[in-house]
Amino acid sequence: MSAAEAVVVIISTDPRASHRAAEAMRIGLGVVASDRAATFVLAGRGAHLLDADTDGLVDGDDIARFRTELKKLGVPLHVDRAGVPVAADWNAEGHPVVLVSPPELAALVDAGARFLVF
Repeated sequence: MSAAEAVVVIISTDPRASHRAAEAMRIGLGVVASDRAATFVLAGRGAHLLDADTDGLVDGDDIARFRTELKKLGVPLHVDRAGVPVAADWNAEGHPVVLVSPPELAALVDAGARFLVF
């Protein structure tokens, strides 16, 4: 898949309140597993997908599995710098994270050709 066909998965849904964040991660993982290039963006409350306590997340067991698989595949999560939770145990598993500013988020979206927005 060329860069012009890149898939951008944008997750801003709060995984503490909705199953949609887990579903977005599952679909994005499927894109990556099918050998397609995908960029994951966690914006706003979507950054809680990396909370250490998955019991506090809707579909937390699934989220933990999806995070593990994405980490195995070396897929970084681009996280809006302003949305990073202050909890000391955020991203306790050390998932590859790229902190980005709003202009950098805009550039990621601009580089995409297909989008999943949750």
